[in-house]
Amino acid sequence: MLNVEHIVTGPVEENTYVVHDGKTLLVVDPGSEPERIEKMIEETGAKPVAILLTHTHYDHIGALDAIRDRYQIPVYVSPLEQEWLSNPEHNGSVMLRDYGFAVIKARPAEFELEMRDYDFSGIKFKVVPTPGHSIGSVSFIFDDFAIVGDALFKGSIGRTDLYTGSTETLLESIQTELFSLPDETIIYPGHRESSTIGFEKATNPYFN
Repeated sequence: MLNVEHIVTGPVEENTYVVHDGKTLLVVDPGSEPERIEKMIEETGAKPVAILLTHTHYDHIGALDAIRDRYQIPVYVSPLEQEWLSNPEHNGSVMLRDYGFAVIKARPAEFELEMRDYDFSGIKFKVVPTPGHSIGSVSFIFDDFAIVGDALFKGSIGRTDLYTGSTETLLESIQTELFSLPDETIIYPGHRESSTIGFEKATNPYFN
């Protein structure tokens, strides 16, 4: 059985997730506050083996290098956003200067995600493209839940006014890749609380 745990990190309240089975652990979107992320990881007793990125906006990668270095684990990112990791213009962290924060330049990811099934020591999931919030946004589909980044939120969708954003593309992504999942599938978004596919299909104002 897989466990999903998360903490809310940083000034824009980003959700950093860990998925584990008590032995093996995946980190998804290490946003910021690496010490808190490490504490969450250590409390599981599981061994981290990889970092997965739904996309590369600054609020999802602020603790990336700290966590990868602490555990000596590889990072997986969409090839469409590999370059964004070290580009503050594209990852949006250039905006942080106005608030006195340093811009974010993370090192390149060791692996580029393919849209296929993965198996990390028995933790199985599928990567699907969910662009619209950003061109390389992806979602990770597990057996009974999905980690969807900033594509779909409870009662809303991701913003589309940033670099490569497109409302039309995002709505199509959600309809094609997420709303095709079973209604009882839990979605874990990049911000706010979790929901289910069925609840969003029935109540999300962007689709009703």
